[in-house]
Amino acid sequence: MSGEAHTSGEYIKHHLQNLTFGQHQDGTWGLAHSAQEAKEMGFWAINLDSMGFAIGLGLLFLLLFRSAAKKATVGIPSGLQNFVEWVVEFIDGSVRGSFSHHNPLVAPLALTVFMWVFLMNFMDLLPIDWLPLVASATGLPFLKVVPSTDPNVTFGLSLSIFFLVLYYSVKMKGPGGFFAELAFQPFPKWLFPVNLLLEGVGLIAKPISLALRLFGNMYAGEMIFILIALMFGGGVLLGVFGGVLQWAWAVFHILIITLQAFIFMTLTIVYLDMAHSEHH
Repeated sequence: MSGEAHTSGEYIKHHLQNLTFGQHQDGTWGLAHSAQEAKEMGFWAINLDSMGFAIGLGLLFLLLFRSAAKKATVGIPSGLQNFVEWVVEFIDGSVRGSFSHHNPLVAPLALTVFMWVFLMNFMDLLPIDWLPLVASATGLPFLKVVPSTDPNVTFGLSLSIFFLVLYYSVKMKGPGGFFAELAFQPFPKWLFPVNLLLEGVGLIAKPISLALRLFGNMYAGEMIFILIALMFGGGVLLGVFGGVLQWAWAVFHILIITLQAFIFMTLTIVYLDMAHSEHH
């Protein structure tokens, strides 16, 4: 049993480790072959799998929607055109319902955020071992295929939104108006240090909660898939039970990955709407 526990533990650790590139302790650059090596590489190490899949899925989104736009027809639409039109109408309705100002950037940004996050989340529905086995056959020590289970990716997305919020807050209200919004609410002006503390914490909490919500939900979903996959090595009956659980969790997980993309997009729209609004 101790050997089985060790094997299960190693299996879980292997599937949770990113393909990391950085500088080793001896000064050479290369791939990390253990979690400890990856940790020792420090801040400037790059998770190649997260970056590669995130960029690749972003390009896939652009190519699919560009192809649908170029082949769009007023006659009977294709399946891809139907899907793209439905997504665009859905995003347009969400923006109209949550954004009360005029900014031509918001709708395209909301569409990009929704589809990009959805596609990254969708990778969690692929069989947990397929792509890592292919990577292992080519000599790669690790491969994580779900970019949204990497906090570096989710924080990269949320910080990008946060900088846009700061930019439009200053642009629409001016530096003085933005400072006044932080310093003179919700308590009287003479309590501006308390207001600054409360409003500053609330402002900083936005990108942190945005990133951690997406990361936490997708990481938990990935862990469940890994634990279910362990059942396939426990005999025929446990394997059959694991197959049923895997199918049921995959069906339920479709709702989760869509909901997380929708929440990320909706909060992006709401935060930008707040950045455009004057508070009294």
